[in-house]
Amino acid sequence: MAAAKVAAAAARPHTRRATESSSSILPPGIFKALLAVSLVGFLAWAYQAIQPPEPNIPGSQGGPPITAPRIKLRDGRHLAYKEHGAPRDTAKYKIIFVHGFDSCRHDAVIATGLSQSIIDELGVYIVSFDRPGYGESDPDPNRTPKSIALDIEELADQLGLGARFYLVGFSMGGQILWGCLKYIPHRLAGASLLAPVVNYWWPGLPSNLSTEAYYQQLPQDQWAVRVAHYLPWLANWWNTQKWFPGSSVVAHSPDVLSLPDKIIISKRPSRAEYEVQVRQQGEYESLYRDMTIGFGTWEFDPTALENPFPNNEGTVHVWHGDQDLLVPVTLQRFIAQRLPWIQYYELPETGHLFPHAEEMPDLIVKKLLLGETASST
Repeated sequence: MAAAKVAAAAARPHTRRATESSSSILPPGIFKALLAVSLVGFLAWAYQAIQPPEPNIPGSQGGPPITAPRIKLRDGRHLAYKEHGAPRDTAKYKIIFVHGFDSCRHDAVIATGLSQSIIDELGVYIVSFDRPGYGESDPDPNRTPKSIALDIEELADQLGLGARFYLVGFSMGGQILWGCLKYIPHRLAGASLLAPVVNYWWPGLPSNLSTEAYYQQLPQDQWAVRVAHYLPWLANWWNTQKWFPGSSVVAHSPDVLSLPDKIIISKRPSRAEYEVQVRQQGEYESLYRDMTIGFGTWEFDPTALENPFPNNEGTVHVWHGDQDLLVPVTLQRFIAQRLPWIQYYELPETGHLFPHAEEMPDLIVKKLLLGETASST
């Protein structure tokens, strides 16, 4: 009996240890299942996080109201526009103005800053329009440098601007004019690109020059355009998440402006009356799609374009300020040297916003329409 008791006592501690040990370890199958569920959950969250919101389309149920005249394009989208200057039917010169980043049809600086004497003397008509996804123009999920050029051509046709018309584009709108020079040169009487944005990844730019210009940006802007180029599907998330700073241009940081630009900003009329319209369809459709196209991979290289006016039936002008912190002047100089058919004007002690300076719209328009002399380097 004693031996039996000892054996039972010896067995009890052993049994407890085995029970305690087995209760602290999950069976391998359950652990793998939990890991898989966690991974699926994380991927589902990540997928939802990077999806851009649906656009708030003007005129749709719950969307912003339509207040501007619009044309209907072939694919069913609408473009909103605004007319300025001389009456369309009697004007001698007809110009389409293409607005820049984070702007709309109301930001037609060439039209709003042009003197009435020039309008009356020359008979200048200007139409500005909301680019797709901005203001009251429908978004274009398939937008490319070619598609926006064709939108501009269709706008001209529906408004009856004639066989040839002039183009003026500012900043990102200036960049868009490269597509017009590529795809619809036969419709153009001339074009002026004002501080046009340069894509650092255009193949014709020397790598050392584009790299140097790229690193002149603020660090957060380097990341913003890098994401726009390499990971366009991540652009909305990158610029709206709170872990890392997004684009300082989107945030309207004064750090991206040179001293001449800050002086112009202090004197520029308020945009409060219409500023809310600019992003009313959502920042993705207006700003981030603009970035992914502007800094994405293009189907052509503007630095390799041939002269769109080989018989001198038109002229192309590029204007740039030598203190532009948004678009490095070194890139513009290279493009002007690479394309000798461009008439290039570099403005000393001037920043990105030079078209807003007093008398600049008159100078730009007279040079485009009449070929009058302007200072250049």
